[in-house]
Amino acid sequence: MNPYEQKRRWKFLLLAFAIVIGAVSIWYSNYLVKGISAAERTRAEVWAISNKKIFEITDINDEYITFVYSIRDSLSVPAIVVDERDSIIYWKGLDSTKTNYTLEAENNLESPLYTRKTYDPAYFKAQLNEMKSQHPPIIISLQDGTKWAVYYKDSSLLTQLRVFPTIQLTVIGIFLIIAYLVFSSSRRSEQDLVWVGLAKETAHQLGTPISSLMAWTELIKSKFDAEEDPLVLEMENDIKRLEMVADRFSKIGSKPILQSHVVFTVIEDYLNYFKVRASDKISFIISGDKQVEALLNIPLFDWVIENLLKNAVNAIEGTGKIEIRITENLAKGQVFIDVSDTGKGIPRMKFETVFQPGYTTRKRGWGLGLSLTKRIIENYHKGQIFVKDSEYGKGTTFRIILKSS
Repeated sequence: MNPYEQKRRWKFLLLAFAIVIGAVSIWYSNYLVKGISAAERTRAEVWAISNKKIFEITDINDEYITFVYSIRDSLSVPAIVVDERDSIIYWKGLDSTKTNYTLEAENNLESPLYTRKTYDPAYFKAQLNEMKSQHPPIIISLQDGTKWAVYYKDSSLLTQLRVFPTIQLTVIGIFLIIAYLVFSSSRRSEQDLVWVGLAKETAHQLGTPISSLMAWTELIKSKFDAEEDPLVLEMENDIKRLEMVADRFSKIGSKPILQSHVVFTVIEDYLNYFKVRASDKISFIISGDKQVEALLNIPLFDWVIENLLKNAVNAIEGTGKIEIRITENLAKGQVFIDVSDTGKGIPRMKFETVFQPGYTTRKRGWGLGLSLTKRIIENYHKGQIFVKDSEYGKGTTFRIILKSS
């Protein structure tokens, strides 16, 4: 199995597991909320009945009155009793600073002084509306035929329990996002170090054989008088190509020097080198703006074009066509380079995956070409590269966007 397919599968499995955990957490919290809510409803009903008994007491029995009052006062659910006109008769568990009570200011045996505060009507109205919105009223029918309604609201514990799952899942989600970003950044840094180390070592290893090949070529030219021999000239071209490859690798990890070049000319020069080494069943076309310039590092940019052309050639089975079109967006100051082929195409779900290191559809491929291409365009040329369009069985178009100069 492709490592990226396996990685994606694990991501879906972990996401599904996280969703299950969140759903179970919410379900269990709702289960507890329903249980506590039912218990508070029962307490509110008992509180309503105790109020009714207090108003219906005709026989003065200290023990009975004390018992009823103790039941009523032991219930902690905030509640309000109103008559048929919504006039407040009694309340319980509300803010003491906004309700009717007596405060002793000074007390002595001769002249006690008291300060009386009246309740805040707006506060009571707001509380009553909140209670009406939360629960249906408990109706009390008195002996004289009048009816009172008891409204109550959730306790602070129940209110906190209702919002706890949301807070819990939010905190866990934020933690996971931060952890993912930290680990991704760390992994990306490690990948960069591996890329740089591998590139520098490759450039170093290529240096010695390239020098030897140059010396052997000079020896052949002088010994056999082959200055103009086409085979020797072609060997020199390949040696120069190897020097360019080594130069590319040496530039990975360091800041390359960008200079203004005519994009059409740069691509045309490399295309002339590449197409004689490709299948003669594939035709190459370059078109578009021949004057537009962009800031380029030619060895690295040639590497980008090479990787795109190689992928296009591998995607074409038999006869086909590869076209490079260069256009300029004057309004945004951008250069568009579209590389199109008539190959087998890329599924839409793979548009991003093809740029990941190690992804390849070939049995002997390393899956590094497009990853390097993306790195060179985005990190070194400050541009963009993406799959512009692809249709299975008809071909693919990659687009490069560079800033024009």
